[in-house]
Amino acid sequence: MKIFQHSFLFLFFLLFIASCKQPKKAPQTLQEKPNIILIMADDLGYETLGTYGGTSYQTPNLDQLAQDGMRFDHCYSTPLCTPSRVQLMTGKYNFRNYIGFGLLDAKEKTFGHYMKEEGYKTFIAGKWQLLGNARQRELAGGIQGTTPEAAGFDEYNLWQIDQRGKRYKDPLISSNKGTLKYEGQFGPDIFVERMETFMDKHQKKPMFIYYPMVLTHDPFVPTPDNPGFKDFDATSRVNDTTYFGEMVTYMDKLVGRIRNKVESLGIQDNTLLLFIGDNGTDRDVTSEWNGTSLTGNKGYPTDAGTHVPFIAHWKGKIKAGSVNNNLIDFTDFLPTFMEAATQKTLSANQSDGLSFYDQLLGHTTKTRDWIFCHYEPHWGKFTPRRYVQNKKWKLYGNGELYDLEKDILEENPVDLDKQSFQLQTTVNSFTKVLAQYEK
Repeated sequence: MKIFQHSFLFLFFLLFIASCKQPKKAPQTLQEKPNIILIMADDLGYETLGTYGGTSYQTPNLDQLAQDGMRFDHCYSTPLCTPSRVQLMTGKYNFRNYIGFGLLDAKEKTFGHYMKEEGYKTFIAGKWQLLGNARQRELAGGIQGTTPEAAGFDEYNLWQIDQRGKRYKDPLISSNKGTLKYEGQFGPDIFVERMETFMDKHQKKPMFIYYPMVLTHDPFVPTPDNPGFKDFDATSRVNDTTYFGEMVTYMDKLVGRIRNKVESLGIQDNTLLLFIGDNGTDRDVTSEWNGTSLTGNKGYPTDAGTHVPFIAHWKGKIKAGSVNNNLIDFTDFLPTFMEAATQKTLSANQSDGLSFYDQLLGHTTKTRDWIFCHYEPHWGKFTPRRYVQNKKWKLYGNGELYDLEKDILEENPVDLDKQSFQLQTTVNSFTKVLAQYEK
């Protein structure tokens, strides 16, 4: 009996020792959630980048990002900055929550709120322009927009919250610590410097960083890489399109700098980095693209006003050199971020978008059959338009139909009476979508 007891105790002791040596499974930590960095250039159509066939400008960093990640060939915004930003941040079509140009409805929940609720440290740098000035509030019936803090961002470094000032040389920039004018400096450099500081500070926590650039919006002015930058008078009314090319290249340089920072911190395996444009290129700019000249059409709902670049990179997760031909809408980004962070999907009440998270990973998943846009900017002389499109066909609410493959400038409406049954089926389907999203 004693021998049995001793043997039992000895066996128990061995099992105890063995269990102590086994590595315990670590509980899920916040940092297992991927960092997400969304960079959005201002007034930059897809035709400006080398990876899309653009030959007018030097964009080596974005071209390399596409080679190392995934290039999306059919991403569509709205035609103008505020409508695009509101749609992107809330994941909803504009007829649901757009209150006016330069305004973000304070009642709306943004991706800043969502990501913060999931334990992310949130940061925004660049262009705000969502609180509204007196004229914008008047046009919206006296409604005020919102501040970056109220929109879910822990820290910020922004141009044009409640004061305008300059965005390029001698910029006026607001942060959590107040508003300062940076004499002799270049606004885009300051935004990236503050972003790098934020990344240093929070690299061991999940980070959500949104960088709505001020580049490449007019005024078109010299960059710090231009020998004339030092002597350039920031108060002048220079707006020369000959500077647009160097602004594109400087924008590309800053994207490369952000990527280098991610890699220097050793977090590239756990960081989803995305680059998009907010709408088409300025109408004063003509670029060479795939052997033809293409003029930007910002503000108008043609391909040149809404077709934007989209490149995604996530080392070890996204297959290098991937080209995605599926339709992507700006409402799709919020549900994608939430699925990346939580592996859960948002309900139809929370977002109009469709997550493309599985597409990033190369998985078979549901994709879009169409893009819907409700464009009513309440600004300038832009005509409100509603339309549905896929990669070939585009149907407006007034019945105009265009073949985008043959008529990218939308100059010749298609005669529906002379079309095939298959096309009539497409038109009927698009008509139902337009009816579904009546205000």
